[in-house]
Amino acid sequence: MASMRDIKRRRESITSTSQITKAMKLVSTVKLQKAKGRAEESKPYFEKMYETVSSMLAKSGNVHSVFLEASNKEGPKKTGVIVITSNRGLAGGYNSNIVKLVNGAGFDKENTTIYPVGKKGLEALRRLGYKLSGDFNEVMNKPLFGDAVSIGKTVTDDLVEGEIDEVYLAYTEFKNTVTQIPRLLKILPFTEEDLENNSDLGDLSSDEESAAKKGDEPKGAQAIMNYEPEEEETLNYIIPMYMNSLIFGALVEASASENGARMQAMDNATSNAEEMIDTLGLQYNRARQAAITQELTEIVAGAAAIE
Repeated sequence: MASMRDIKRRRESITSTSQITKAMKLVSTVKLQKAKGRAEESKPYFEKMYETVSSMLAKSGNVHSVFLEASNKEGPKKTGVIVITSNRGLAGGYNSNIVKLVNGAGFDKENTTIYPVGKKGLEALRRLGYKLSGDFNEVMNKPLFGDAVSIGKTVTDDLVEGEIDEVYLAYTEFKNTVTQIPRLLKILPFTEEDLENNSDLGDLSSDEESAAKKGDEPKGAQAIMNYEPEEEETLNYIIPMYMNSLIFGALVEASASENGARMQAMDNATSNAEEMIDTLGLQYNRARQAAITQELTEIVAGAAAIE
């Protein structure tokens, strides 16, 4: 059995840790309230932008755009993945879930370029042997639309230069304070199959939802897209704006998810610390009682020996 001194030292150490986790929980709670508001405001625009532009591109047929044509059509596809994690740990499985999602997606490491946003994802994916491009760690301190434009420009430049052929976005979707869902979203180029695979991103419109329940085809325009002005000029304007909007929406969602995950992790840590403090308190009292009993026994034995 541990001595009273050891138990007391351990209890004091855990009490100090509990005070730190409580403070971190409060800080995360305040940050979450701000990030949650931004995420809720941007989410409808984020989902509608993805739904509209991805549907448009999938129905456009064989359009010509530098953003949609592979540089090497005969060889393997070169993939770019924008991975959004945090700069700090102590957020439960927030960062590891994204890393597992990307690593388990079946990408060929030799033909995959990672655009890391956040130090934790950068460090983990570097250890796994992925090729990294860009340094966007400071973005997660306070995501702004200008940061999304900077990331988007780096990715679109690589698309134009033929460094990558397709683009994915890995981020954590914010559902509520206790639920955050890691997502891997294909944002360029698009086929009808890609739309079906990513159909769980946003809510269906009322017409589409009712049609889905009846088993019918959704209503709306199903014809090949027509462009005015020319398709290349239109797409070269729309696609960078579309990509920047999706990246910004993902940054805002990830920021809220990070603070929600950290608040939950710190709350669990505080609860565990309090349980350990209670357990150590019982152990300390038992050890103290045993020491008192032993002293009384020694006194009684000494008195008996004198008599």
